[in-house]
Amino acid sequence: MKRPTAIYVADRFPGLRLRLLELLGGLSAEEWSQPTAARLWLVKDVVAHLLGGDLGNLSRRRDAFTPPGTPIPDFAGLVKFINELNHEWVRAARRLSPRVLCDLLEFTGPQMEAYFSSLDPDALGGSVSWAGPDPAPVWLDVAREFTERWHHQQQIRDATGRLPLYDPYFLGPVLDTFVRALPYSFRDTVAPEGTVIGIAISGEAGGSWALRRGQDAWELFVGIDAPPAAEVVLSQDAAWRLFTRGIDPGQARHLATVRGNSALAAPLFATLAVIA
Repeated sequence: MKRPTAIYVADRFPGLRLRLLELLGGLSAEEWSQPTAARLWLVKDVVAHLLGGDLGNLSRRRDAFTPPGTPIPDFAGLVKFINELNHEWVRAARRLSPRVLCDLLEFTGPQMEAYFSSLDPDALGGSVSWAGPDPAPVWLDVAREFTERWHHQQQIRDATGRLPLYDPYFLGPVLDTFVRALPYSFRDTVAPEGTVIGIAISGEAGGSWALRRGQDAWELFVGIDAPPAAEVVLSQDAAWRLFTRGIDPGQARHLATVRGNSALAAPLFATLAVIA
């Protein structure tokens, strides 16, 4: 088995944005008001959330602007803060028309993409919370931003009955990013050193990975070259929904094929690669 390589997606944001704007340009007024899998958000709210992500990133990261606010003490505080921030922004953006939202996305998108391209992807940055508390390489943080934009676009596609964006050029790196959450998700799972858990995602954008128990932690590898103690097979459609809370653990378990020690594989079905 070999360790997974870095995920470089800075050059794929423009294509993803173009597909989003093409999608939004074809929506009817009724479709803008359709409910989505993003809990209480309609299609228009999800679009506003994507715009808010651009504006927040440009202000906070590129421009190093720190708005006044309460210090965040821990992960639970971070989740609460982000949820409140998202709610506040989406509520305010309900005053904007769909056309204005699209015009603003056309304005912010190239700036956000230029910023991502300007970064050193191999430098260490802040943590990616669902992958662990330690500093993470910038490429993982940028890949996380890519997954955020992809999965919200897919929620809009689902809500409006459009074809899914399962082109491996887009979905491949999304799934590859999501599985980086697994070692941290399994951190409290006890097993003998050398134990292997196989993860296979079927479909054109899928792949196979393995978690192997090291001396102090679980480690992620590409491929499997030893008999796994447990193996989970999920379709690409079920996998992205599981990692973004689009389906609950019970639904994901029903859609999966599990071989071997099912109890050992159980933490996979509670894995999230979003802050929620």
